[in-house]
Amino acid sequence: MLTAEELRQIQRLHVQAGRRVDSLLAGDYRSAFKGTGMEFDEVRPYVPGDDVRRIDWNVTARSGEPFLKTFREERELTLLLVMDISGSVRFGQGGRDGRTDKRLQIARAAGGLAYAALRSGDRVGLVTFTDHVEHFLPPRRSRGHGWQVIRGAFEHVAAGTGTDLGAALGFCAKVLKRRAVVVVLSDFLSPRPYREPMGALARRHRVHALVVHDPLETVLPDLGLLTLRDAESGEVKVVPGGTRASQLPQERLDEVRRAGARASLLSTDEDAFHRLQVHFRMAR
Repeated sequence: MLTAEELRQIQRLHVQAGRRVDSLLAGDYRSAFKGTGMEFDEVRPYVPGDDVRRIDWNVTARSGEPFLKTFREERELTLLLVMDISGSVRFGQGGRDGRTDKRLQIARAAGGLAYAALRSGDRVGLVTFTDHVEHFLPPRRSRGHGWQVIRGAFEHVAAGTGTDLGAALGFCAKVLKRRAVVVVLSDFLSPRPYREPMGALARRHRVHALVVHDPLETVLPDLGLLTLRDAESGEVKVVPGGTRASQLPQERLDEVRRAGARASLLSTDEDAFHRLQVHFRMAR
């Protein structure tokens, strides 16, 4: 069951997305994501000037005349949202409203994308993960299913606390039977490697990523010695204030891009809808 706060967050999303999705998201969403896949249409005789890489050599060999494969853009889009709900995303200094952590910012971005998919008539699915896949809603196209995805984005129930992004991406590669747009929302603080499975996924699908971070992750406040507890392992450490993060958000962003994803940063003190719009425009 959703908590009262989770229900309030969904209601806020409904109001915000309903008011802003057409003007702020929908146009950029459609132009960035539509037509990302091509499906086979027919073969036709080759005409000088055609791309020779599309020659159908089997038909050409049987007929003795060159024939060309033609394709058309897929009319429907499959959008799969991959959400990190591990212990490390339950962190933040509050953002602009005093209550936003990385987990809530991820849910807002995922909810906005699901809402945009609903308005565009696309299939949308959801994968949530920690150190294993927690929940999977296969991509479908219906209003009821879309709201299930939005609800799943805000639910805080998780059995695990660790992070294994590579395993989640490998799961996505197995369940996606047709070309899709995959959006990964995570802080990308994964102790296990993920570059190879992300690269494999990006070779078949269009992969986008939002690297969610909080300003406190850059440098700890200079308040003397601080006692910190790792949200995933439970390990407790005492560190001096002013300590720089071991991996800055920009460094994580560069790593994600090298793995093959179109990626942007999303801070907890930003407007998630505005960041999505900027990301789509860059992707377009």
